[in-house]
Order: sequence, then structure tokens, then C-alpha cells
Amino acid sequence: MAGLGGARPRLIDLAVALATLSLVVVGLRFLTVANPTTIALVLLLLVLGAATQSGMWVASATAVAGVLALNYFFLPPVGTFTIADPQNWVALIAFLVVAGIGSQLSSVAQSRARDAVERRQEVSRLFDLSRDILLTTDIDSALPSLARHIARRFELDAVAIAIPGDPGWVVLQGGDRDLYPTDGQLNETIARQRGMLEYDARTRTYGGYSTVAAADGPPVTLLPLRLGTRTVGVLATYANVIDVGALDALGGVIAIAIERVNFLRERQASEALRQRADLASALLAALGHDLRTPLTAVRLAVANLQRTDATDGERQAQSAVALSELDRLNRVFQDILDMARIDASAITAERDWVTPADVVDASVARLGSVLDSRPLQIAAESDALVEIDPRLTSNALAHLIENAAQYSSSGSTIEIAGTVTPEGLRLSVRDHGPGLDPEEVSHLFERFFRGRVSKQHTLGTGMGLAITRGLLAAEGGRVWGENADGGGARFSIVVPAAVRHVDAGDV
Repeated sequence: MAGLGGARPRLIDLAVALATLSLVVVGLRFLTVANPTTIALVLLLLVLGAATQSGMWVASATAVAGVLALNYFFLPPVGTFTIADPQNWVALIAFLVVAGIGSQLSSVAQSRARDAVERRQEVSRLFDLSRDILLTTDIDSALPSLARHIARRFELDAVAIAIPGDPGWVVLQGGDRDLYPTDGQLNETIARQRGMLEYDARTRTYGGYSTVAAADGPPVTLLPLRLGTRTVGVLATYANVIDVGALDALGGVIAIAIERVNFLRERQASEALRQRADLASALLAALGHDLRTPLTAVRLAVANLQRTDATDGERQAQSAVALSELDRLNRVFQDILDMARIDASAITAERDWVTPADVVDASVARLGSVLDSRPLQIAAESDALVEIDPRLTSNALAHLIENAAQYSSSGSTIEIAGTVTPEGLRLSVRDHGPGLDPEEVSHLFERFFRGRVSKQHTLGTGMGLAITRGLLAAEGGRVWGENADGGGARFSIVVPAAVRHVDAGDV
């Protein structure tokens, strides 16, 4: 069917060329042009025009028809194919030779023009495919989407990428029809490629590809995907639907894409290992620093309680110290558990209807003795309900309040606000400390980050703000920090939520 489809346009071109030749002959006869040279040149132009518009065989057939027309209608004796004057034989042969040479040159030029267009389209499609590969950032979907990109860019009905797996082969489909080469065919393609890397300049391809019969469809070309001398997979598509040189170039791009995915996976794994190592190192350093102080205080308080000469007042004071430090240890361990749950994506939101005032009260109660000596200025609405996770939100707010207590003087006020906005719940905590260093704002929510000033004056693991961001992310919230007007730092939270007013049944 493909051969008939390609022959029909050329038959039409031949019919048009012969019809034009007939009209030109009739016109020359009507004008009574008698000069054979002039007639030959006109017919030669017609042959060259046919060669320009059509293929070589159409131009050759037109040239033969032109020779016959020139002999029959214009060379004496007219009306016969006999040539009386020997000089006319020379003119006739020269016409045929020039027509043939011109047709050949025109055909070569057309062929080169078509090759240039095909190469340009090939390069354009390879460029578009390369861009598709670079824009794909999801490692898990990179290879399945690669097969779809190939089918779309090269207009292929069926294309499959086979990658060696453990065990067997992983076959990724990309076209409207699926291709499933057998394991034996794929293994044979890989085996045939080992140790062979020969380049054929005429077809612009390396050796190793083969065409195999399909169970239900046309033959399938299997092309090994090479990265240097190493084969990383096999490309399968219907035979003769794409130039073998272009197919080999496509295979090179696919091999690079597969290697890129493998590289990204290895880098992701190594990055995860590095982060775990950094986490372990920073966690050990933080725990070594932040656990030593409260443990020392608890040990000293217990030792003082064992004194027989201690008064009741001294015993109560030492008990308060021990309880305060134990609360601090409990918060440190809770921070560690929260960070582990955030890393494991094990936090889920359980929404309930609460007021902003309820969230603020729960956060303040959670901190206990941390705020005993701190004046609080609280402005939280209690006449509107928001549907949030009270536990996650109050814990996140508690970290911000504790952070404000650590980074401001003991006598300064901490301002806490809770309001309902069209976005949902909005909470803010402001301190009257030194404020935020503009150069450190972008790092505030990184785990274990502590600013230059805080390292010298405050205790802490540097996990609080990172935990806040992780807890809020579980319910779609966000947090940010900024310097407040008049000094100090302000941290704000927004949690998207449904809102309704408090009615009698909620009281």
C-alpha cells in the first residue's frame, strides 16, 4: 500500500507533464515556428521544469516524449519518425543528452533538498525531545513520560523502551499501540551488541539493530540503546517508519535520558545519606549540649533534696527546678519525635472546630514554666470557629512562642494574636528582642539553624522553626518571619480553613 501511495502522485505529475508537452507542441504548430533550435530549447525548458517539479523518471519520460514530438512534428520529413538530414540526428541526440543531464542534476538537487529538510526536522525533533527530558523533574515518571514524548515528537504509532530489570525486562509503552518484544529477542539484541561498535557513515548509524517479526502486526525494529560502549536498554518501533540514521540518533538521546534518571536517583540516594549523616551529627551535637545542662541541674537539685539540713522552702525550690528542667527535657524529646515524624511523612491532619483563642490557650499551657516570668499580651478571637487540626496548630504556635521567649529579655512582653481571615486562621507572635538578621531570614526554617547572636546567648537545638514549618505543611499552612515596626521580630502563621460563627450549641 505504501508503494501505491507513493506512485500515484508521480503518475499525476507525468500526466500533467505530458499534457503540458502536448499543449506546447500544439502552440508551436499553431504559431508555425520552423526553427528546430528554437523548438528544441522550448521543449528542453519543459523537460527541465518537469525535472524540477517531479522525480527523475518523470523527467526522463517527458524527455523521451519531447524527443519523439520534436522528431515527428518538427524535423523533416514532418509526420514521420524518419530523419532526412544527418544534422538533425545530432540535434536530436544533443537534446536527449542535455535533457537527461538536466533531469539528473535536478533530481540530485531535489534529493539533497529533501535530505536537508529531513535532517532539519530530525534535529528539531531531537531538540524538542531533549527539552522534554530536561523539563521532566519527577524521577518516578521520567522514563514512562519519555516513551510518550518520543511517540508524540516523532509521530510514532507504537514505541517501547525496554530496560533490563531484576528480574526480566521493564517495558515502557509510548504510542497508541503496545509493543511487547519477547525476552529472547531483547536478550539477543543486547548479546549481539556486546563488543561491537562499528559506524556506518552511509546510513549514519552504528551496527547492532535488527528487524524481527511481530505476532500481530508489521515487523519491529529493535535498536540497542548505547551509552558509549555500554548498552542500557532496547528501543522498539515499527520498521521503516523512521530513517535508520534518525532512529540511531534518537537511541543516543534515549540512552542519555536513561543515564540521567539513574544519575538523579543515585544523587538523590547520596543526598539522603548525606542529610541523614548531617542530621545525626547535628542531633548528637544538639543533644550533647542541650541535655547536659538540664541533666546537670536535675542531678544537682536531687542532691540538694537529699540534704538533711535543707529547709522546706529550699526543698520546694529545688523541686521546682527539677520539674522545670524535666519539662524542658520532655520538650526536647518531643521535638526529636516530631522531627522524625516529619521526615517520615507520618503526620496527618485531624481537623476539628476550634476558636483562635482555644489554639492560643493550648499553646501557652503547653509551655508551662517557660513563660512563668514573661508578660503576655494576648488578643485572640473567641466568637468564630475554624476547622483545623488543633494539636498540630497549637504545637506549631508553641514553638514560635518559645522562640520569642528565648530571643528576648525576660522582662519584655510577648504579643500573641489570633484572628480569622478570608484565608482561614491567622496567628502571630511578636517579641521585643534584637530582631532578625536580614542575611539569615532565608535560613530561619532550616533544621538546626541558629543565628550568630543566638549561638552565644540562648540554648536550643535549632529544630523549633523547622518543626513548625513541617507541622503546618501537614495541614496546608505556612509560616514566615519578619522584623516588626518598632523593633523585635514577628512570626506569622496562616492555616487555610473553613470558618463559621460561634452559636449557642458551641458554648
